[in-house]
Amino acid sequence: MLLAMHEDRQDRTMAGVWGRIACAWAVAFAVLHFYWALGGKRGLSVSAGPLAEERPAWFVAVGLWGVGVLCLAGGVLGRLLARPRPRGLAGRVVKALGWSVCAVLLARGIAVEMLLLTDAAGREVDVSPEQRLWTLLLWNPWFLVGGLVFGLSAREFGRADGPGGVTG
Repeated sequence: MLLAMHEDRQDRTMAGVWGRIACAWAVAFAVLHFYWALGGKRGLSVSAGPLAEERPAWFVAVGLWGVGVLCLAGGVLGRLLARPRPRGLAGRVVKALGWSVCAVLLARGIAVEMLLLTDAAGREVDVSPEQRLWTLLLWNPWFLVGGLVFGLSAREFGRADGPGGVTG
C-alpha cells in the first residue's frame, strides 16, 4: 500500500512537471507574439520575413494577436495537464487536447523543416538565407520541443489517476 501511494504521488509529480513546462512554453510564445503585436521588431523579420516590415492588419490580427491568444490557451491547457486528472469526460477531453497540441506542433515543426531542407514544393521558396537559418536552427526546434513537452504532459496526465480515477 505504501508503495502504491508513493508511485501514485510520483506519477502526479511527473504529470505536474511536464504540464508546468508545457504551460511555460506556451506562455513564452504568447508573450513573444504579444510583444510583436504591440510593435516589437526584434526577431520578427527572421520569423515572418516581408510581413514583418509591411505589417498588414490581417497579419497583426491573426498572425500575432491570434497566435498569442492560442498560445495562452495552450498555457491554460498545460496548467490543466499539470493537475490531477479529473474523472470522466473532462479528463478525457484534457488528455485529447494535450495529444492534439502535441500532434499539431510536431507536424508543423517537421513539415516546415522538410520544406526548407528539401524544397519539396518544387520551386524556390521565397525565404532569405538568414530566415532559413533561424527557422532551421531556432524556430522549428522550439516547435518540436513544444510538441514533445505537450505529448509527455498528455502521457503523464493519463498515468496520474488517483484511486478510482479513469485509466489513461
